[in-house]
Amino acid sequence: MEYHLKTPISEEEIRKLKAGDILYITGTVITARDAAHVRAIEYHEKGMEIPVSFEGNALYHCGPLVRKKNGEWEVVAAGPTTSTRMDYIEPKFIEIFKPRVIIGKGGMGKGTTEALKKFGAVYAAFPGGVAVVAAKAIKKIVKVEWLDLGIPEALWVLEVEEFGPMNVAIDSHGNNLYLGILEKSKVKLDEILSKI
Repeated sequence: MEYHLKTPISEEEIRKLKAGDILYITGTVITARDAAHVRAIEYHEKGMEIPVSFEGNALYHCGPLVRKKNGEWEVVAAGPTTSTRMDYIEPKFIEIFKPRVIIGKGGMGKGTTEALKKFGAVYAAFPGGVAVVAAKAIKKIVKVEWLDLGIPEALWVLEVEEFGPMNVAIDSHGNNLYLGILEKSKVKLDEILSKI
């Protein structure tokens, strides 16, 4: 199935998605990589507010390539970062900040899969190598926060239109295409090794 969702996205909408579905998003996408994840959780634990709201929006594992033009930031390219880098912290992030869609490449593991299932979110794979295609769906940079972390690690709040296509690689029912492939590969390897 193909879905075109607008932020804020409800849990009810997310629960309809299944692993393998195609997804496009219009609305708010917020970038966050390693340093932003860590800081956001630290702020939360200290009772401090973070300057953006992930709830109902899409979290994008991305360090965009940006430039200033006529005094305004613009995105030149916005390819996904490998998501496994955030796997150790993502379950806690999902629990606290309630994003509905995590966008990245390379997949995520069991802990994140369980958090997506428990809190009603999905992981959507955006293909690597097409950073310019992603940038074309970005209509404007709404704001940037935490630039002191560096341009790739800052929180970029993006207004997007038909951002995609993305593949729902982990759904909110515990189905994980990446882990499924690993399991099938292990079974096949065991079969091959047993014949040697």
